[in-house]
Amino acid sequence: MTEAATRRPPGTPCWTSLMVHSLAATQDFYHALFGWEFSPGPQHLGPYVRARIGDLPVAGLGEMPPERHLPVAWTMYLASDDADETAELIRACGGTVAVGPLDAGEAGRMALAADPEGATFGVWQAREHLGAEEIGAPGSPVWHELITRDSSVSKFYDTVFGCDSEPWSGEGPGPAADDYGSDVMTLRVAGRPVAAIHGVGGALPRDRGPHWRTCFAVTDVDKAARQVAELGGYVVLPPRDGATGRTATVTDPEGAAFTLVDTVGVVTP
Repeated sequence: MTEAATRRPPGTPCWTSLMVHSLAATQDFYHALFGWEFSPGPQHLGPYVRARIGDLPVAGLGEMPPERHLPVAWTMYLASDDADETAELIRACGGTVAVGPLDAGEAGRMALAADPEGATFGVWQAREHLGAEEIGAPGSPVWHELITRDSSVSKFYDTVFGCDSEPWSGEGPGPAADDYGSDVMTLRVAGRPVAAIHGVGGALPRDRGPHWRTCFAVTDVDKAARQVAELGGYVVLPPRDGATGRTATVTDPEGAAFTLVDTVGVVTP
């Protein structure tokens, strides 16, 4: 399914971005895997490009300064009508704000934050750039999941962004539900499922801590997983069937983890 972007209600995932050490090599990887093309984006944090499917943006890629040696991970941005007010709420509710709020040129206003358990996410107040405009097509981000110790952290997102959390009912790709058990909450905005929160207790990866995971749609999960390995990435969890479709968890060559999901049954926020 394809939808044109509109200004997302607060709490809705609206953009996904990745900061890497080698921007050129990362562009080559995702171009080969997803067919992405690239155009320049805001340069407020250094070199940055927007990935496109056709003429429509789907995600962002940026390059870290050479002296910074940070873990490489996809960052999911939640929509906000007022990034400054959201940053104040994040702090008041036990989270932290690491960057911003600051202007990204004329595109919008952003912040980088973490919830009380330490999971990093972004805040995006749209101006000219509304976020992803190709939603549901192969190669686009279609679902986001928080892997954390206890799903009760959903109350933080409810309070800060006005989401309504409830026990997972099987909507959305939900691959982590098959991996980690039944402590799963669905975040809803205006009654629509937008993300999942998985409380995994002691199964939380020691090298990651709580983190958001992005799911990208593909037409053939097995083929895409093989291609990831051929392109220098790594298959963390090989393709398997779950309650809502076939999935695989992989990393790109710099170690950024993401999930491949079958386009059948995809729910787009």
